[in-house]
Amino acid sequence: MQTFAPGMVLRDRYRLDSVLGRGVMGQVWQGSDLRLDRPVAVKTIASELMAVERGRDEALARFGREARAAARLDHPNVTTVYDASVAEETCCLVMQLVDGTTLEYLFDQQEDERFDVPTAAAVAAQLCSGLSAVHAAGMVHRDLKTQNVMVRSDGIVKILDFGLVKLLADVDPRLTMTGEGIGNILCASPELLSGSGTLDGRSDLYAVGCLLHHMLTGAPPFATDQPARLVSCHLGEPPPSTATSGVDVPGPLQELITALLAKNPHDRPASATEVYVALAPYLPGPDPDRASRRGPAEDPCRPFRVPQGPRPL
Repeated sequence: MQTFAPGMVLRDRYRLDSVLGRGVMGQVWQGSDLRLDRPVAVKTIASELMAVERGRDEALARFGREARAAARLDHPNVTTVYDASVAEETCCLVMQLVDGTTLEYLFDQQEDERFDVPTAAAVAAQLCSGLSAVHAAGMVHRDLKTQNVMVRSDGIVKILDFGLVKLLADVDPRLTMTGEGIGNILCASPELLSGSGTLDGRSDLYAVGCLLHHMLTGAPPFATDQPARLVSCHLGEPPPSTATSGVDVPGPLQELITALLAKNPHDRPASATEVYVALAPYLPGPDPDRASRRGPAEDPCRPFRVPQGPRPL
């Protein structure tokens, strides 16, 4: 099984430069496309996932199918997949390298670690816009969380790191569940955690509800550092309202969050488009002057205040 290291070149084309992040299922590298001379992000797959014989060929085939589907997506709020290798020796994804800041980091930079209603709505609406394209292509992200939502320097929100690698975990779920971190299940839907039934886009909408609650209150719906307790809360405990955290939001917005966090997917909104429409009244208003003045480095409201505006000064 191949060991990845800085300076290694994959497929005679993609050089691994430095590690951007590590997880149970692999590493994300900042890399270079030597053929086109451009920066890329390369996700390499943990060798443990590839070492299990049972079901591996089927999992690799499904990984390849969904990687090709992801590469066909063309949407401003979805990270572009450039290339994939699905060979046993080298299994990796090559993606657009996004210049920006994760939602997780933005939370840390907020003085009170929460967003106002227009900012939270701006992030959630962009997520729903991207998810509408993902779901129309017959895909489910499976792994939305604060680390996988990037706000670019021009305010565009990008959905990162398609949960394609979770497909490989289906070969032996114990490989991921034994090392699963809190961050990986903070936004996981009940049906994803229970493994019951076929996942559809409403699983991702549950994650949007978790993120929306987190943005408005400064904490996820179920705040615990115990993975087993967190899973139990997702599966059976009613989600708290934002008022429980001392945050008042308009009644219809709270009703939307409650619906998104319904345990039964049939009780949630039917589509990401439906959620976007419900968020529209809370989006920030236009502000043409904002196009020419310096603003925050990452401003998720910008695309709504200055649609298709020039690069910020």
